Amino acid sequence: MSGRALRRRAERAAADTGLRRALAFATDHMAVQRGQAIARLENFDDLRRAAREVRAGTLSRLPEVLATLAERIAAAGGHVFFAADAAEACGYVTEVARRRGAHRIAKAKSMVTEEIGLNRALAAAGFEVTETDLGEWIVQLTGEPPSHIIAPAVHLSRGQVAEVFRRHGGEGLTDDPATLTAFARARLREVFLSADIGITGGNFAVAESGTVCLVTNEGNGRMVTSLPPCTLRCWAWNEWWRPGPISS
Repeated sequence: MSGRALRRRAERAAADTGLRRALAFATDHMAVQRGQAIARLENFDDLRRAAREVRAGTLSRLPEVLATLAERIAAAGGHVFFAADAAEACGYVTEVARRRGAHRIAKAKSMVTEEIGLNRALAAAGFEVTETDLGEWIVQLTGEPPSHIIAPAVHLSRGQVAEVFRRHGGEGLTDDPATLTAFARARLREVFLSADIGITGGNFAVAESGTVCLVTNEGNGRMVTSLPPCTLRCWAWNEWWRPGPISS
C-alpha cells in the first residue's frame, strides 16, 4: 500500500466515530483486565524478568534447542518440517492436507499463518478453512484481516458483529453478547466435530519434552488439537518473524 493510500485510509478511520468508540471501549476494557490480572500476582515483575531471560538464553543457542525439540517430537511419534520461506510452509501444509484426503480444516489463532497467507493457499487448493477463535472468525466472515494481535475484531461494535452474523445465517439476532456467543458456539461446534485437520500456532515449546504449549481463553485451541484426526502446529522460530517448524 502506498503512503498516500494509507493516509487516506487513516483519515477515514479517524473520522469514523463508531470505530473510535469501539476502539476506546475495547482498549479500556483490556487495560482494566490486564491490571486485574497483574494484581493477582505477587511477583509479576520477577516473572516477566525470568521469562525474558529464558527467551534470551534460548535464542542464544537456538539451533541446538530446535534440534532437541525436533528429536523429541519425532520420538513421540510426531513429524517436524522446517520451512525455508512462506511458500514452502504453505506448500507443506497443503500437501499434508491432500495426503490426508482432507476437506474441512479448523484453525485456532496463529499470527504466523496470517503472515504467510496460509488460509489463502489452502482455499486456492480447494480446502474449506474456518477460523475458530471468535474474533478471527468474525473478521474472516467480513473478509478482513485481523486488526489486532490479541483482539482481531477490536474495531467492530456489537451491532456490527450482529449484522455480520445475520448475513451468515443468524437471522433475527440482536446485539446481546450472550446471544451472539451462542450463535458462534453452535456454528463453530459443527466445524470442530467435522474437521479433518486442525491447525494451531504455538505460544512456546519445551524442547526437552517435545511439548508445544498454547495459551487460550476460549477453549477453541483444545478443541482444534483434540478432535480432528490430524493436527498441525505452525510457529516462527526467531525473535522476529522467520519461517519456522511445522509439527504434526
